[in-house]
Amino acid sequence: MSNRKLNGPTLIENARIFDGASEHLIEGTSVFVEDNTISRIGSDIDSPDGTTILDADGQTLMPGLIDAHYHTMLASLPLSDLLSSWEGYINLMAAKNAESLLLQGFTTVRDPGGNAFSLKRAIDNGHFAGPRIYPSGPIISQTSGHADFRPKTAVPVDPSQPLTYLERNAHAIVADGVPEVTKRVREVLRMGASQIKLAAGGGVASDYDPLDVSQYTLEELEAAVDVAETWNTYVTVHAYTPDAIQTAIRAGVRCIEHGQMMDEETAALLSEEDVWLSTQPFLDDEDAIPFPEGSDSRQKQLRMVEGTEQAYSYAREYDIKTAFGTDTLFSPELAQKTGKQLAKLEQWYTPFEVLKMATSDNAELLKMSGPRDPYDKGKIGVLAEDAYADLLLVDGDPLEDVSVLANPDENLTMVMKDGTIYKNVADE
Repeated sequence: MSNRKLNGPTLIENARIFDGASEHLIEGTSVFVEDNTISRIGSDIDSPDGTTILDADGQTLMPGLIDAHYHTMLASLPLSDLLSSWEGYINLMAAKNAESLLLQGFTTVRDPGGNAFSLKRAIDNGHFAGPRIYPSGPIISQTSGHADFRPKTAVPVDPSQPLTYLERNAHAIVADGVPEVTKRVREVLRMGASQIKLAAGGGVASDYDPLDVSQYTLEELEAAVDVAETWNTYVTVHAYTPDAIQTAIRAGVRCIEHGQMMDEETAALLSEEDVWLSTQPFLDDEDAIPFPEGSDSRQKQLRMVEGTEQAYSYAREYDIKTAFGTDTLFSPELAQKTGKQLAKLEQWYTPFEVLKMATSDNAELLKMSGPRDPYDKGKIGVLAEDAYADLLLVDGDPLEDVSVLANPDENLTMVMKDGTIYKNVADE
């Protein structure tokens, strides 16, 4: 196996192409990569001297995968470590996991909560290998909300006391009332967020909020949306229940994260208002986020996953714009199974629909950040001329069987991001 980086022009010949949008593979096509973009696609491409030529030998060439809900700072460390470790250690472990995620074929992620700004900068500047990151920065939560990880003794709040560890390090932040929400959203945008994330309902991993609790009033959510719109971007929210989702939609929120407990009325509203559903194949299986048996979080998890089947059924029935994400948390083992999570979507979608969701559909959602898009000089999620050269070479046909992506060590023979090859066994 080779993990060398190949720079300079690259010509990939004899590939079968999935372009991120077409239902059928394009046979016998070559792709020429120059700098960090795809410059030419065709059957007969002349390349200049010094070009690296890779023979795909009939393998499938496709765009890099996108995870629309991936916490780069929180995925691979136990919650106890995240609450007690030095921030330097958290960043180092996140960087290690980012390289692993890239080698699993995920060249872009949207991070909906956590201080990924330093990691993003280090990856963008070439110091570490990892995916492109669309950061939300710290998730904003009301007191007792989904991102309130303060100790039980932290209320009533003493204004003279410093911020808690997670707040100081910009992984999560508590804000109550319209003025405070307005200020915090502006602060997060100042940090460099491409979109804003709020918690609008009860959560599984959090301690103080039952699942049925709606969080933030309509006015508070409207304040966040107003600020985001002045920055020409959007708000997404964590929400499971009909009340939480419907309040967020009335406030102008453009994307709902999760939604497993929605009802038919809510599904119809999502479709009518053209609001995205960024949901995950949460199941009570061997890949469930690990919570101690008998704990409140485990009980909430079991209740939430009961709605996964219905949520995907509603998404299909009402033609809701649906994004794929994993929401991997607190587990180094689960962080190695991102492709396996993607393959689970075959329970509800055809292989083509799964691949399109994890490429061009997810890209459409990420590009809603408009001028706040940190990668606005090229297209992502598609294999097209002038798109970023984020490419995978797959030994197999994922349009027939998505599960080939569940075993990237064996089935991904090349991983390219931004024109640089990070893995290449195709020519060996």
